Amino acid sequence: MPPWGAALVLLLAALALLGLLAPRLRRPGGRAVGDGTLPGTRGQDDDHFGNGREPLPGGCRLICKPSALAQCLLRALRRSAALEPGPRSWLCGPHLQTLCHFVLPVGPGPELAREYLQLADDGLVALDWVVGPCARGRRVTNAGSLTPVLLVIPNAWGRLTRNVLGLCLLALERGYYPVIFHRRGHHGCPLVNPRLQPFGDPSDLKEAVTYIRFRHPAAPLFVVSEGSGSALLLSYLGECGSSSYVTGAACISPVLRCREWFEAGLPWPYERGFLLHQKIALSRYATALEDTVDTSKLFRSRSLREFEETLFCHTKSFPISWDTYWDHNDPLRDVDEAAVPVLCICSADDPVCGPPDHFLPTELFHSNPYFFLLLSRCGGHCGFLRQEPLPAWSHEVILEYFRALTEFFRTEERMKGLSRHRASFLGGRRRWGTLQKREVSPSSSLEEIFSWKRSYTR
Repeated sequence: MPPWGAALVLLLAALALLGLLAPRLRRPGGRAVGDGTLPGTRGQDDDHFGNGREPLPGGCRLICKPSALAQCLLRALRRSAALEPGPRSWLCGPHLQTLCHFVLPVGPGPELAREYLQLADDGLVALDWVVGPCARGRRVTNAGSLTPVLLVIPNAWGRLTRNVLGLCLLALERGYYPVIFHRRGHHGCPLVNPRLQPFGDPSDLKEAVTYIRFRHPAAPLFVVSEGSGSALLLSYLGECGSSSYVTGAACISPVLRCREWFEAGLPWPYERGFLLHQKIALSRYATALEDTVDTSKLFRSRSLREFEETLFCHTKSFPISWDTYWDHNDPLRDVDEAAVPVLCICSADDPVCGPPDHFLPTELFHSNPYFFLLLSRCGGHCGFLRQEPLPAWSHEVILEYFRALTEFFRTEERMKGLSRHRASFLGGRRRWGTLQKREVSPSSSLEEIFSWKRSYTR
C-alpha cells in the first residue's frame, strides 16, 4: 500500500469512529440512516414498497414487474443458501459493514495481467485480467460452452476494494474469466491527455467492450458494477440498448438518483473520506490539468458536488451548467432503451446512498421488466458481509443470478428450436385436415411457453 493509502485508511477509520459514536448519522437535509430497518416498518414485516415485492430468506425482498424471468429468478433466490440468515455478529452495523469494505487492506488478492487500451482520442484505460490463482476445485459454469467473461466496474472514485477482488476470485473459481475495467487516471492507469471520464459517460466503456468482444467473440459477457460505478454501467446499457453485447448485468449498492445524491451530500465522514481520496488521486496530475480546470479551486473543494462541478462543468475551454452536465450523465436518462436484465442489490441501511424511499426509483422496478431490485435489511454500502473471512453474500447471489439467466435463455432457445422443428414437420404434411388437427395442441402450448415475451419486453 502506498504511503498516502495508509494515511487515507487511518483518516477514514478516525472519521468513521467519530461517526459511530453518534447514535445515527444524518444526511444533510435528509433522514437518519443506519438503524437497520426498512423505512416505515420499525420492526414490522411489511415495507413501503407495497405490492410487487416477493419475500425471500434472510429478510430480503425481490421487487420487480411480474414476468416469467422474474419467476425464474425468484425460484433461484429462494433456493439460495447465500440468503439464509446467519448468526448475528459485530459486523451487523451498517457503518462497520461499509468500512470493512472500503478501509480494510485489500490483501494479496488475485493474480492480474494488465492491458492498456488506447482510445480513439489517444487516452488510455486499463483492463486487469484475472489469471490466478486457479482453485483446485474449480467449477465450470457453462458445461460444454465457452468460458463466460465477467467485466467488473469498480466505484467511480477508482479505489479497488477487497470485495471487488473477492468477487473476481469467486468468479474465477466458478468458471468465469474476470476482467476489471479502470478509467483514465485510476488505479495506476496513466492520464496521457488532460481529459477525465465524466460520471455517466460510457464512451470509454464502449471501446473497452468492443475490445473484449474482439478477444472473446463468442463468449457470453456478464457485467458487475460496484457503488457509484453503476452509473457508468447503466449509462452504457441505456445508450447501447440491444447492441450492448451483454447477457446479464448486476449492480451492488448502485447510486441511481445521482444528481440528488450529489446535491444532498453524504454523511460527513464518508463525504470527507471520498473527497480526500479524489484529491489525492488527482494531485499527481495537477500540472497536466492546469490548462483545462482551475486546479486551485478544485483542490479547495469542500464537497463532492463542488469537486465534480469544478472538474467537469467549470472548465476553461467549454464550461457548461450543472443542469446540462446531468442531462448528459444521468445514468437513467436512457433507461427505457436498456435490453439486458439488471439485478440491483441494495440495503435498507445503506449509509452512503441513504434511505431507499429517497434514493431508489422504485417505479423503475415496478414498471420495467428488465430491472430487478433485491433489497436486504442490512448490509451497509457494498458490504453485505457475514462472518470470517469476511465473505460478501452478494457475490454468491450475483453468480447464482447469472446462472439462472443462462438456464432461462438456454431453455428459451431450446423451445424456439422445438417450435421451428414442429412447424417444419407439420408444414410437410399434404393433407390439410390432418394439419389442422395437429396444429391445435402445439399452438396453444407455444402461446403459454412464449407468454413471457409480452411481459419481459413490453
